[in-house]
Amino acid sequence: MSKLAALALLFLGVEIARLPAQGVVTTGVAKKPDKSAAKAPTENTTDKILGTDRNLKTNEPVTTEIYADEAFFDSTKYIGVFTGHVKVVDPRFNLQSDKLTVYVRKGENQGMEKAIAEGNVGIVRDRADPNGGPVTRTIGRADTATYITATNNIELKGTPRVQQGPNMHVAISPDTVMVINENGQLTTHGSSRTDIRQEPKIEEGAKKTEAPPKK
Repeated sequence: MSKLAALALLFLGVEIARLPAQGVVTTGVAKKPDKSAAKAPTENTTDKILGTDRNLKTNEPVTTEIYADEAFFDSTKYIGVFTGHVKVVDPRFNLQSDKLTVYVRKGENQGMEKAIAEGNVGIVRDRADPNGGPVTRTIGRADTATYITATNNIELKGTPRVQQGPNMHVAISPDTVMVINENGQLTTHGSSRTDIRQEPKIEEGAKKTEAPPKK
């Protein structure tokens, strides 16, 4: 770990091994993150950039890893500002942006209180099927995104758009706000357009090749 990262942890009072299960913040300032820390769960391109851990249990410690080109820490205000190729790896969501400001709770139970991402924001949140079916992946993009630890909600502003499977939900007003909750459910406040994509239905008989007529 670089001296800057070690100093940051000291300023923020974050002891990784001892923090309870809420918003633990670990910081790594590097252009090339550790491959083992950011290992992709699948070969999907989105997974490689923003993979998510779908096996998190509520009673387990939560560790947030932040990678960036530059970092600034203010121990008096309990904030950390990360800029340049920002990438966040978190079991609750994963994110990339140009800039990220993290606010840390004061007191003994320190951890991430909220995080504000700005510039080319991309965020991924997965929802497991309680019946054992396939995971539902929600991909959001916006100018800014705010994550609040207390509610576990992600608020998207600035031309937000959210994709679930082949379907797309797009803001058509600059004032539209979209909120993705911890279950991957989406709520929109303001004007929007929803594109529902349906593949053409292939009739059973059309799949069979007709035999040539007998001479």
